[in-house]
Formats: sequence, C-alpha cells, structure tokens
Amino acid sequence: MKFKELSNLNNEELNKKLEEVKIELIKLNSQVATGITIKSPGQIKQLKKTIAKIKTIQKQNE
Repeated sequence: MKFKELSNLNNEELNKKLEEVKIELIKLNSQVATGITIKSPGQIKQLKKTIAKIKTIQKQNE
C-alpha cells in the first residue's frame, strides 16, 4: 500500500492492517522454508516495507 493510503487510516484500522500483513508474511516465509516456490519473490520485500510504513505512521501519531 502507498504511504498516503495508510496515513488516512485511524489507529484501529492500522493495527488491523498490520496484523493482516504480518500473517501474510508468516505464510510466505513458511512456504519458502518448506521449499515451495512462491509466485512473486518480491512480495516478501513489499510486505516488509508495508510493515515499516505502518509502524512509522503509528510513531508519528503518538
């Protein structure tokens, strides 16, 4: 997601989105660990960046 889209969300929505992204990242990491090739290898990197964006917005809102 883009930074502007995330910055428009309130704290509850940000927390919910953060949990969703973390669960998706865990699923992809487990697929990689078991040897299954994932459709898009760059997706893991994008999920990590999204987590960082959400945490940055949460810190700014404090």
